Amino acid sequence: MKTFSIVTPVYYNELNIPYTIPELKKLGNLLPEYKLEFIFVDDGSGDRSLPLLLEERKKDDRIKIVKLSKNFGMMSAIQAGIHFAEGDCVGVINADLQDPPELFVEMVRKWEAGNKIVIATRKDRDDPFLQKLASNTFYFLMATFAIKDYPRGGFDFVLFDKKVVIEIDKICEKNTNIMSLIFWLGFKKAFVYYVRKERKHGKSRWTLSKKIKLFVDSFVAFSYAPIRIISFLGLVIACVSFLFGAYTIFDSILGKIPVQGFTTLIAIITFLLGLIMIMLGIIGEYLWRILDETRKRPSYVIDEVYIDKE
Repeated sequence: MKTFSIVTPVYYNELNIPYTIPELKKLGNLLPEYKLEFIFVDDGSGDRSLPLLLEERKKDDRIKIVKLSKNFGMMSAIQAGIHFAEGDCVGVINADLQDPPELFVEMVRKWEAGNKIVIATRKDRDDPFLQKLASNTFYFLMATFAIKDYPRGGFDFVLFDKKVVIEIDKICEKNTNIMSLIFWLGFKKAFVYYVRKERKHGKSRWTLSKKIKLFVDSFVAFSYAPIRIISFLGLVIACVSFLFGAYTIFDSILGKIPVQGFTTLIAIITFLLGLIMIMLGIIGEYLWRILDETRKRPSYVIDEVYIDKE
């Protein structure tokens, strides 16, 4: 009997857990030929998420719980859960039920057909217009400048083979987008499409600052486009400056330059200084991640593990 492991990161999900766990358990009836394993990773929640999970674990020994020492972020929590997964295939789904767990049945069938990675990508989402626009723009940029053929709807609902687990454990990369890393590995892929539901219980903790960090992490980890853009801008500005300097010298020789232009000079200087600061900031993002990798600090720290030892 094959094992199907389901990894679910948990962060302030006490209102979702009473609904999420029963929905995941229903997969036992839909996939009777599989042994199910539920791995919940408490990513430093400050609510009653962990006590609720522990209560559920008393009722069902298929539930494993990994408690992190603090909030390390969703990507690190998923990495921790994947590390403890023992299944022949592993699925990742969020705890808010915006992604339909029953879709795992179709994803498992596609995995059985020989696909090492099965991606559930969104063809639409029940989110506000500006949020959809920002998400679509992000995934468009990822597909254009970072990872070729990246799903335009994005994904964080995925199923993959245990070979993928082995590769992720070997990489142990920090400050990354684990979903992009799974896609980048290059194994044979299949896709299923769905409409992401509106969140019904609780409030999302996926803040703007976390979204910006994920955006920066994704590009720094998988694209050199920002560095190339800096080089291109530097070349263009250098050429324009050279031509403008030659023009100024030529006019000066001919005595055509009056004693004016203070405003223009200040505008050019402030513009160039601002551009330089942006360029230094982009380079700094790359340098910071290099420094962070050389420190060899873990992506996450485990506080407690609630797993039955055989």
